[in-house]
Amino acid sequence: MASPRVFVARLVGLAVFGPDGERVGRVRDVVVTVRVDASPPRVLGLLVELATRRRIFVPMLRVTAVDPGAVTLATGSVSLRGFTQRPTEILVVGQLLDAPVTVVEDGTAAVVVDAAIEPTRSRDWVVGRLAVRSRRHGLTRRGEIRELPWSAVTGLSLTDRQGTAGLLAVLETMRPADVAATLSELPVKRQQEVADALDDERLADVFEEMSDTDQRALLAHLDAERAADVLEAMSPDDAADLLGELPAAESDALLALMQPDESGPVRRLMSYSSDTAGGLMTPEPVILRPDATVAEALARIRNPDLPVALASMVFVCRPPSDTPTGRYLGCAHVQRLLREAPFELVAGVVDTELARLSPDASLGEIARYFAAYNLVAGPVVDDEDHLLGAVTVDDVLDHLLPADWRDRFTTESPDPEEVTGA
Repeated sequence: MASPRVFVARLVGLAVFGPDGERVGRVRDVVVTVRVDASPPRVLGLLVELATRRRIFVPMLRVTAVDPGAVTLATGSVSLRGFTQRPTEILVVGQLLDAPVTVVEDGTAAVVVDAAIEPTRSRDWVVGRLAVRSRRHGLTRRGEIRELPWSAVTGLSLTDRQGTAGLLAVLETMRPADVAATLSELPVKRQQEVADALDDERLADVFEEMSDTDQRALLAHLDAERAADVLEAMSPDDAADLLGELPAAESDALLALMQPDESGPVRRLMSYSSDTAGGLMTPEPVILRPDATVAEALARIRNPDLPVALASMVFVCRPPSDTPTGRYLGCAHVQRLLREAPFELVAGVVDTELARLSPDASLGEIARYFAAYNLVAGPVVDDEDHLLGAVTVDDVLDHLLPADWRDRFTTESPDPEEVTGA
């Protein structure tokens, strides 16, 4: 490139030429991808206006040179299909300029007057720097213009600039934990808009990854009926933890709105202390009868909605097999199941020697149990040999870490899939 950094305001209006000097059109804007974290947005390409006034998209990878007077492409063959902006795209001139920001260093209020794009080592282009004008009160003096790195200003949310619909399109590609981390950084109003737009199952997955503070705040926004529906969609142990943080009258009211078959397991979990095996367990592990086949067991753990830790073993009980009524016989580890013929019975591979956890086992005892037996899940059994549920290692870690670990946890959200308007 002739210039390692190009300000968009100077780029707009430049003629665009093919490699043989044929004129393609003029640059009218720069298309960037929406980012939900603090990283500089990635440049997708140029919005180019043809002589016919049609506006098309030219990917940035086709740009070979940006000179003071022109932009040169690697090929003169471009798609002539009209540009249609996707929910995951932002126009720099059309939507980013004039945005209000705050300068981190001194807290000065400012507005964006220009943006500079620059190439990275990976051949991508990003919006690396911003030119901002300080806001001045009075009629005689305009604020000074400063050129700052993207990270030197706050308050510039691209998701705010392009609306909730675009944000939802980005969040749809992300893991629940990353969605929860993203929501925690958004304004309260935008958090509520996203929560209102998500379906109950997706919102429940996100709730399970939120900090206690964020959970309570967002739950308070939902009406009682919707809150009960989301609690029903959550894992019983996570729902019990959340309800346990609420005032008794509020949690009782929500439990009353839940379906009895959904609220029953939650009530049982809430009867135990939250730092015991009974309070940490899930009452919905994979349970099989002793006459089930290995093929049936493997089919059950192939369920894509089953957490990885719970898929590590199946628990074998005499009927009835629903917790907490079945008599526990033992467990079958997935590694053993994979080594057996599909027609064999799980009764023939059951591990009857593995120690069991009491529902009153403390957090320290549970941690030592997992360390001693190299497990990621373990059975919780009462004195009458009834299987009550299973504790998984992720729930143990959740309680061993500081109470505010989710508030301090930061994760780099994956780049949204690069899409173009062509």
